[in-house]
Amino acid sequence: MTISARIALLSIMLALISNLVLVGFIWKQTSADAITALHREIVEQAEALRAVWRTGALPALADAITDAREPGDVTLVLAIFDAHGRRIAGYAPGHLVVPMVDTPFRIGVLGHDGRWASREAGYTLHPIGTDWLLVGRPLDLIEAQQVAIERALALAVALSLMLGVGTGLVLARYVGGRLNTIVAVMDAAGEGDLSRRVALVRAGDGDAFDRLAARLNAMLGKIEQLMVELRVVTDSLAHDLRSPLARLRTKTEHAVLIADPAQREAALGGLLVETDLVMRMLTMVIEISRSESVTRDRFTPVAPADLVEEIGELYAPVAEDGGLRFVVRIEDRPAPIPLHRELMSQALSNLIDNALKHGASGGELTLRLRVRADGIAFQVEDRGPGIAESDRAQALKRFGRLDTARTTPGAGLGMALIEAVARLHGGRFELADNVPGLVARLVLP
Repeated sequence: MTISARIALLSIMLALISNLVLVGFIWKQTSADAITALHREIVEQAEALRAVWRTGALPALADAITDAREPGDVTLVLAIFDAHGRRIAGYAPGHLVVPMVDTPFRIGVLGHDGRWASREAGYTLHPIGTDWLLVGRPLDLIEAQQVAIERALALAVALSLMLGVGTGLVLARYVGGRLNTIVAVMDAAGEGDLSRRVALVRAGDGDAFDRLAARLNAMLGKIEQLMVELRVVTDSLAHDLRSPLARLRTKTEHAVLIADPAQREAALGGLLVETDLVMRMLTMVIEISRSESVTRDRFTPVAPADLVEEIGELYAPVAEDGGLRFVVRIEDRPAPIPLHRELMSQALSNLIDNALKHGASGGELTLRLRVRADGIAFQVEDRGPGIAESDRAQALKRFGRLDTARTTPGAGLGMALIEAVARLHGGRFELADNVPGLVARLVLP
């Protein structure tokens, strides 16, 4: 059985069960209300007739019974019986078959003669001197009302069943259609087409299918982005490795042919440099991939000011050895926030390494921590040549190297790692002017 058929059957069953419960409740409540009203009416009328008997004895009671019944009225039982259950006056069976005891209210058969044998009635029986007063009503009218109600309720059940079938079919068609749309997109993704998305009926506060579709679209978008980045990385890696590998091969062939030991040692040193460059490129790619696969359960509370001070103490001697004035400025001390300490340290180290490599000509380097309206900013400021605004997007790409950096060793992956760490923490990485120089800023929420 398909899921659509199951949903339709479940909808029909729920509609039928809920209506049967409602019908049963209405039938029971209607019957109980009718009996309660009958009880109240009979008791009140019996008390009124007993009050007449107390003031005027049997003659007055007989007249009151005659006046209370309309001629030909068979729905009201009013009669006086002797101690043996024989009728003296009024409308009732000729002989009572119920016990001659004081009865406040009861339902039962009053007699066995004629039509009384098959008619139940609600009645009261009270002594009046040596005689007995019977007040009651047959249940014919109540039973007729109940039969009419039962027929109406049976019709209502039939109609509700039909509506349940229709609703079930509509619901099954709707659910099946929405699921088929999602399945079609997933099938296309399985075949390699990651560009398709599930259309949302209502964005934002839509139903469960819209929320599922939104999350599926977000997942497909991320997968598509990762696949694009993977292709870019693969192509860029193949392209950027071609040159160092070609140089490595050339230098290897050259070293093999050199007979002079001193020259051979120099050539082998060049081989080590090229090998180190390739290893750095591969290591950086691995670090970027690792940073993008880290989950937030690896985060621990870290005080940003403490982290900046720790990085500053580590790089202060390096900057001084390079002839730079290195300054650590902590403008605010925010409370500890969840961070991946190792990756954040690596990202800040990359920022300082880039500044040392490309901004050393400015003679000054600043590591700054400040709290802004949009988050906590970790930034490195140099006084070097900076990066033109039109070139900043290229600088942030993996293997993206500007023309001015082609002569320096590197793989063009340092900025990409920093941006990956920023995304991991829900923040962003941006470049700005320092006039002169460059501000490389990592902003975390």
